[in-house]
Amino acid sequence: MNPYRTIKNILIKQIEESEATAITFLLFEKLAGMDKMKVLMGDSISHDIEEKLINSAKRIADGEPVQYVIGETDFYGLSFNIAKGALIPRPETEELVEWGINSLKGENAISGKILDVGTGSGCIAISIAKNTDAVVEAWDISDDAINIAKGNAKRNEVNIGFRKVDILKYTATEEDKGKYTCIFSNPPYICDSETEDMETNVLDYEPHIALFVPDSDPLLFYRKIAEVGKELLLKDGMLFFEINRRFGKETVDMLTQLGYDCIELRQDQFGNNRMVKAINR
Repeated sequence: MNPYRTIKNILIKQIEESEATAITFLLFEKLAGMDKMKVLMGDSISHDIEEKLINSAKRIADGEPVQYVIGETDFYGLSFNIAKGALIPRPETEELVEWGINSLKGENAISGKILDVGTGSGCIAISIAKNTDAVVEAWDISDDAINIAKGNAKRNEVNIGFRKVDILKYTATEEDKGKYTCIFSNPPYICDSETEDMETNVLDYEPHIALFVPDSDPLLFYRKIAEVGKELLLKDGMLFFEINRRFGKETVDMLTQLGYDCIELRQDQFGNNRMVKAINR
């Protein structure tokens, strides 16, 4: 059978046809170096490559995310290595990055050091470093995530300082106080009770440490980062969060109580409350 048909038939058993077709072409592009025309023309491939395509298609049909199978994804016009130790970057996070970069480049922009808390694959930190003149630092609790992010920084030719930090246990040091002009974070924000509504490919493959918070304290990470931010940020420094759409008002109220100013809540492309910007006064 034609390899294209073989791969698509594996996928179509579990995936809707149009998506299965798109994934088939992606697999041929990434694993066999073949564009759509060559695939449809039935250009020959080696037995080893065909086996690799078949095994990859089976993994995807079994529920493993495509990005983990092919080992990479695109984010904000850049290419990132992706492995199971870090979350797969989402389109909503690109919107946060866009907002941040526009703010950094705007008329009232401030220059200095940028901090990304919970960097994961490094997508936020690296995109900002690539598109601004800022000096960027990135923190994460996970050694796996830091190693993945370091590789992505090298891949995208940016210099970023990485530190292993458990933000929930972190106490601001004298060296860090007043050091940053902007803090970004896309921390864990999915409540444990929301797991029943989530897709199995997320639950079974993406790192839970980067996803979940207890129902009893959904703002756990936001509160801690905002509290620390009052010490780490310079006056008029900016704080950017990606948030759980269920807790937009609660996040704004928390930031207000902590003394942040000019707090702005924005929706993502799907109409969900997804991003917050605040100014340290």
